[in-house]
Formats: sequence, C-alpha cells, structure tokens
Amino acid sequence: MIMDRRKSIKAIIVGTVSTGVLVEACNTEDKKAPEQAPVAEKAGPASTINRMKEEAEHEKEVIAKTFFTPDEMATITILGDIIIPKDEVSGSASDAGVPAFIEYIVKEKPEHQTPLRGGLRWLDLQCLNRYGKAFKDCSHPQQMEMVDAIAFPKKAKPEMAQGVAFFSLMRNLTATGFYTSEIGVKDVGYMGNVPNQWNGVPEDVLKQHGMAYTEKELRECYDPTKA
Repeated sequence: MIMDRRKSIKAIIVGTVSTGVLVEACNTEDKKAPEQAPVAEKAGPASTINRMKEEAEHEKEVIAKTFFTPDEMATITILGDIIIPKDEVSGSASDAGVPAFIEYIVKEKPEHQTPLRGGLRWLDLQCLNRYGKAFKDCSHPQQMEMVDAIAFPKKAKPEMAQGVAFFSLMRNLTATGFYTSEIGVKDVGYMGNVPNQWNGVPEDVLKQHGMAYTEKELRECYDPTKA
C-alpha cells in the first residue's frame, strides 16, 4: 500500500515541516501606532491568533475569494485522504481541514496556483486516457494505480515528471496542513509547554559539594517521594 506513510511523514514533519508555506517574514515597514489593539482572527482554516486590524481585513479578503472549482476541490480532497488517510490514531487529511488549508494557501501564495491547477488538469487528462473518466470519478483502485505512478519520484517513468512534481507539492501541502491542525498536533503527541515539578538537586550531588537543604526548605519545597 502506498499510504502506510503516516509514520514516515510524521518523522519528517516533526523536524522539518515546511513552515515557509505558513509563515511570511514580518514586514517592519509602515508599522501602526502601538496603541492600536490587535484583533483576534483566524489564520487560515485552522488556527486563531491575535492580528492587527489591517491583517484581519486582509484575512477576510483572502477567505472571501475562491480559487479552486468544486471539481478541483473534490480531487484535492481525495488526494489528501490518500496521502494521509484516517486510521486508528486520528482522522484523515480532510477531517483536519486540509482542502480548505490548500485553498487558503494558494490565495496567499499565488506561485502555487499554476502548479496545482496544472497538475490537477494533468491528472484528469491521464485518467481520461487510461480509464475514460476524470480522477475524482475513477474507482478507488484506479485512483491508487494513478497515484502509485507519480508518488515515488525514483520509480516514476520520465513521462510522469509533471505528475511527480504536482504530487510532491500536494504531499508537502497536505502534510503541512495536517500537522499544523488540531488533529495533526494530537497525532504526533505534542503537548506544548506543560508545567512539571522540580524536586531540587539530588542528594548525592549536594553531598559532593558539601551542601544540604535546610529543614524549612525540605518542608516547603521538597517532596522526597518524587525524587
């Protein structure tokens, strides 16, 4: 099976997820007066952060626009769920809102528009030639056969080069969208900053330096059962 890949994708994402897709460098020009209050607004389809008024207005403009057609979104949804399917650990890419994330990203980063739309059309043309149907209308085995032909760059035939490039971009965007969603964060087991309890310097280290805790310190700050 092509997509027994959750573990390998996870390993890549934890260390090197392409945050460049998500985060633009801060522009220090034309800063507004500091008294201007930030506005809470959604950053794309999945997260909520504090944003300045101008950023919030830009966000609304981006979300209000539509780039992909319904048929293109259907194909993106199918491909995303092939790349990251639902399993016993968590939901699929579409469960995590990845199609909406990709729609958002191509409006924020227009350089992705032509490669993705061109790739979607290439995929449909290949399927029409092979199966007489667009990708989204093919059977699951047919879809998987088509994906297998472009998912592995080193094994793909030269004539599949455009499809390989397209699928690689889809895979990167899908993984980025998934592992920055609430479902994806839970999937990798990330807990964020959580408090723990420090029970002081170990006793053998204190003895080595000729030091010891006072009775008051031991009563107030030290729990020997957790040492």
